[in-house]
Amino acid sequence: MIIVHRMMRFRSFLILALLAALCVGQSLAFEHGPPPEKDAATYPAVDIHQAEHVAIAAEPYNTEEKVKMFRVNYLEHQFLPIRIIVTNSGDRPISLNDARIDFISAHGDKIPAAEPDDVERRISLKDKEGSHIPIGPIKLHTKPKTPNGKVDEDFSEFEYAAIVVEPHTTRAGFLFYDIQGLGSAPLHGAKLVFRQVKDADGKELFYFEIPFDKYLQTQPQ
Repeated sequence: MIIVHRMMRFRSFLILALLAALCVGQSLAFEHGPPPEKDAATYPAVDIHQAEHVAIAAEPYNTEEKVKMFRVNYLEHQFLPIRIIVTNSGDRPISLNDARIDFISAHGDKIPAAEPDDVERRISLKDKEGSHIPIGPIKLHTKPKTPNGKVDEDFSEFEYAAIVVEPHTTRAGFLFYDIQGLGSAPLHGAKLVFRQVKDADGKELFYFEIPFDKYLQTQPQ
């Protein structure tokens, strides 16, 4: 009896340890966050305006490994997170308060950055369908998931929010783009276009155009 009791306690300990490890692994998937931002000029996909002392780079998070940092797998729902890095190497601030940042596909589709509601809506539609688990010749229909607020948490924590980029400063954050219907290679021939970036006097800077092919050329095949 003593041996059986000890075995049961040992099994319980193992189960608790496995559950704890699973919880830690899931939390670490998004708690570590992205790496510290560098000067935008050092990224592969970048547009540098030497005369205006501004560089803007874009780094797509287009792999399963990269999106592990988020609470939601956006790629699974056909949304592409793109990290925006803005470096102002001049002596005066620049403003992105009125900036328009659009994803332009290879076919010319103009896609604005998504809002949390856009992502939630697609996830909700998928979740309402539930899922079917095959059990022998019968399929068992599971209940749909309920909203969990993870999208709002991700947007609150990671979305690009720097309205002003101060002199000699780099600011970074993420924007999320709906790539549904763009095929299996949405970045090929696509670009990110920034308009209405302004200087301290409210004068609009020349637009920034960042081709993603520059980024793809640096990725392993």
